[in-house]
Parts: sequence; C-alpha cells; structure tokens
Amino acid sequence: MITKTMLDAFNQQIGREFSSAYLYLSMKAYFESHNLAGFANWMDLQFKEEQGHAMKLFSHVVERGGTVELQQIDKPKNCWESPLQVFEEVLVHEREITASIHALYDLAKSEKDFAAEIFLQWFVAEQVEEEKNVTDVIDNLKRIEARETALLVLDHRLAKRT
Repeated sequence: MITKTMLDAFNQQIGREFSSAYLYLSMKAYFESHNLAGFANWMDLQFKEEQGHAMKLFSHVVERGGTVELQQIDKPKNCWESPLQVFEEVLVHEREITASIHALYDLAKSEKDFAAEIFLQWFVAEQVEEEKNVTDVIDNLKRIEARETALLVLDHRLAKRT
C-alpha cells in the first residue's frame, strides 16, 4: 500500500508528465506551422513519450492500491523566436522534470518506500537520456545558426527519429 505522502507526490508527478506532453504538443504545432516536419516529428515523439511516462506512474499508483487524482494542466506557451529557442526551453523544462524526479526519489528514500525507489530508478536514468538528446539538438542548432539550408538538413535528420 502506498502512503498518503507518496500518493500525493506521485499524483503531482503524473500531472507534470501530462503537462510536459501538452507543452511538446504545442511545440509540435509551432514547428508544423513553420513547415519543419522533422522538428514536429521530434516533438510528436516527445509528446507520446511523456504520455507514456505519465501512464507508467499512473499504473504504479494503481498497482499499489492508490487512487490517481489528475491535476489541472495549464495552457502551454505556443510561440517562439526560433527552433533554438524552443530547444533551449525544452532543456530548461527537462531539467525541472529531472529535479522533480529526484525529489520524488528522495521522498521515497525518506519514507522507506523501497518499491517506489526501485520503480523511480528507471525515471532517473531516463532523464539523463532526455537531457542528452535535447543538448545534442541544441549543439547542432548552434552550429548551423541562421543557415537555412543547414536547418533543413537537421530537420530531415530529426524526421528519421523513431
């Protein structure tokens, strides 16, 4: 059985993950409106991945006898100056998610919730991958700067992400 403290924290994290998905969907719309299908594909995969993260947390709560209480999701930003600005915002956001996962893990340790600790190790490792993926795109965007043809080459590469 999951404690009330852990249940509340898991419910908040489920809300954060769905909020992340909503943000990535907004970013996908931005890229679609700028005819950058590869960037839109990247964001679509992120959108689906974040939904998967939320549902993984959701299932953990249910399996432990808890009740999921969905949180309100705020309207995400929908306009940016450039693809670089979008990805810099993604990195800031992912670092916030990393901090919230670490806080949840710390809470599990302090509550001696061993099942949650083991479960959350996957999320800790996943956040390392998330931040690296975003940093790689940012590095490439900084290299190409305002060269439109290079942007299209990167867009084509991002379209191949599965």
